[in-house]
Amino acid sequence: MSAIDHYINAVTQQGETEARQDGSAAIEAHHLLLGIAAQEGSSAHDVLTSAGLDRQAIREALDREFEHSLGAAGVSLAAFGLPAATPDPKRRVSLGASARLCLERGFASATGKKDLRPGHLLLGILEAEVGTVPRALALAGVDRAALTTGLRQALADGSW
Repeated sequence: MSAIDHYINAVTQQGETEARQDGSAAIEAHHLLLGIAAQEGSSAHDVLTSAGLDRQAIREALDREFEHSLGAAGVSLAAFGLPAATPDPKRRVSLGASARLCLERGFASATGKKDLRPGHLLLGILEAEVGTVPRALALAGVDRAALTTGLRQALADGSW
């Protein structure tokens, strides 16, 4: 396996852990984003932290997005004491639709597998126009467009 294969595997495995902790049946884009945030030392991790997005900040943004989405439906989290998710270690967790799309977009942004870098996977996540990740980043005050542009430029320059 190549270095990028190991990286994608590590991100996906961490994404699966995140999905299990959420009680989710599928690994989605936000789980992959948390997986990237856990890969210290990677260029994609560095891009996230330079934008103030460590794992904890991402988790908090996702929690705000969840609360905001419930509020849009007229449900107040503060009014209900929701129990914590109950992870099911026996449940098979597979890639969900948003995660597959992120991988496809990320791979498509590289000229070939030999040119694929950790930033391409992050780019695949950031390029989503709708969904949990764009809403969470917007609520966190992150300029996703600027982050994406900077990431594209760095990948094109070969600066990492």
